[in-house]
Amino acid sequence: MPNIHSNISFGLVNIPIIMNQIIKNNDTSFNQLHKTCLNRINYIKYCPHCKKEVKEKDIIKGYEYEKDDYLTFSKEELDKLKPEKNNEIEIVSFIDMKEIDPAYYERSYLLKTEKKSKAYSLFCEALKRCKKVALAKTVIGSKFYYCILRFSQYGIIMTTLFFKEEVMLPDEKIDLNVNEKELKLALRLIEEESGKFEPDKYQDEYQNNIKEAITDKLDGKPLKGVKKKTKRQVNDLMEALEKSLKGKK
Repeated sequence: MPNIHSNISFGLVNIPIIMNQIIKNNDTSFNQLHKTCLNRINYIKYCPHCKKEVKEKDIIKGYEYEKDDYLTFSKEELDKLKPEKNNEIEIVSFIDMKEIDPAYYERSYLLKTEKKSKAYSLFCEALKRCKKVALAKTVIGSKFYYCILRFSQYGIIMTTLFFKEEVMLPDEKIDLNVNEKELKLALRLIEEESGKFEPDKYQDEYQNNIKEAITDKLDGKPLKGVKKKTKRQVNDLMEALEKSLKGKK
């Protein structure tokens, strides 16, 4: 997605920004090939009723309200229902970030300015001091979102949120009933394994293995594969915690 020019609407203050996507797909791309001749597979839009290939201009969208019964919508009708693209990130409230379950986070963008902006700097400092995040609404492409804006050392990061109906969390909360001795051991184990978040250290092992395999195959070397580790299971919880702590020592 190309960078998007927009602005943050903060009361009567408008802050021009550029929305930069900061998440990319790092997966290795594969094509589907015909095993016999190694040619790429084509996807054809085909109507089984008319028994013929269908062109894009002859396709409309349909909502199945009953089995095999459809309400049809043309592109023009759907365009009338799209939210207004007013190129604005409108702040509606300021909230504590801890109020939002991370399950609602979708995709993040970095909001920067083309040139030095007093209003942008002021907004960053205000978010930093108040230790809150801004809840806002906006349109990206043709989709309406609620999102949060938070201060970071890189600038303002906007994270779009899933809607309530998209997040399948249960209504009931878990009932915690624990043994205090086991809890103390678990807390000790957490303390032993505590550290700092260091993203440079965390590698996508599967993708690294694929890339290494591609290099090996190009060099005519056999595929190495990954050795599977065997892990002994301890069924008694107290024993498992004690052995885990001994292993750390």
